[in-house]
Amino acid sequence: MRRLAVVLFCVVVPLTAYAQQARRRSSVAPPLEVGGPIQGLPAPLLTAFGTGLLTFTFDETPATGLGPVYNETSCSKCHNAPAVGGGGTRNVTRFARRINGVFDPMTDLGGTLVQDHAIGGDGDPSVHRFTPETVPASATIVVQRRTTPLFGLGLVDFTTDADLIALAAAEAARGDGVAGRVNITDNIRTGTKTVGRFGWKAQVPSLGQFASDAWLNEMGITSLDFPKENCPQGNCAELAFNPAPHFNALTPVDLQNYMWLLAAPPRGPQSADSLEGEQIFQNIGCTGCHTPTLNSGSSPIAALDHKTYHAYSDFLLHDMGSLGDDLEMGSSTGREMRTAPLWGLRFITRYLHDGRATTLDQAIAAHEGQGAASRDRFTALTADAKNKLLSFLRSL
Repeated sequence: MRRLAVVLFCVVVPLTAYAQQARRRSSVAPPLEVGGPIQGLPAPLLTAFGTGLLTFTFDETPATGLGPVYNETSCSKCHNAPAVGGGGTRNVTRFARRINGVFDPMTDLGGTLVQDHAIGGDGDPSVHRFTPETVPASATIVVQRRTTPLFGLGLVDFTTDADLIALAAAEAARGDGVAGRVNITDNIRTGTKTVGRFGWKAQVPSLGQFASDAWLNEMGITSLDFPKENCPQGNCAELAFNPAPHFNALTPVDLQNYMWLLAAPPRGPQSADSLEGEQIFQNIGCTGCHTPTLNSGSSPIAALDHKTYHAYSDFLLHDMGSLGDDLEMGSSTGREMRTAPLWGLRFITRYLHDGRATTLDQAIAAHEGQGAASRDRFTALTADAKNKLLSFLRSL
């Protein structure tokens, strides 16, 4: 509770200024390309966006609940390219193992996420020195995960489960072998299982849960959603030395609001080549997974209520063969990955879930499983057609 008081005290004056500046910008200048709020928001929602932005960039400390083990001290340390709220080059490490084909998340050894920082290493004698986590020697699965952008995800959050289920059914009805499926996952707010849509495996059902999960697993900030600390490397006895042993905040409403109100990335400059490239993209089957257009459902926020958006993703799981990361989350299998949204692709510098690809050609060439047929059609294109398709991708 002390942490929330500190944050709210610090933001009262800046928020009013932020709302005023945002209104001035909207009347005299084009919107920021990325990283700003949805255009046309009323002043109260601009204030909510500003509150969330400051929470998103707030540097946690052991006194505010950071740790004991963590990855970064604020959300923006990872989500910062090309602006706050975007993706980044920061990778995290996940590990697990399989025993006789059965997936083991290795929670007894701190799995599946490595927290590679720990509090108490700065010489402060009042804070116990914890040890950053490492990958256990017994792990058979070690995966890198790239930070993804958050732009426009409010639209995805308000897309209904029914619409995503119907989309999966429509893909199955095509009979082309690339049908996706929903990841049915635990929704901690409702106490039921609902459709996941966020994360590399579509393992998270809502932005509220996404924020709580990241708070705990990336920074060690506990909440009503996730009240229990991670045991460092699975050693729960270490928690006896935790300087902030009780849950550190209520729920991340400010972060949820910020992500709801973060504008989608606008389309980049287009050309005759990019327009023709989009048709080629469709012709070779890429839109079988990278669905160009979706619609949000009902929302109390007018800017998100029944809106059409172009994320170029179906937010479904697809069997990607060897491109899968071998992890199981929610109902996903090791071979399945969520279709990565392509909006804002022009701001990405490393591709695929682990950032292994440094060019779009490499990323396309790595597609396996249900992506293999489109990959092969891309490979068979003339050099001119390939360049036009890549021109389209670079316009997103």
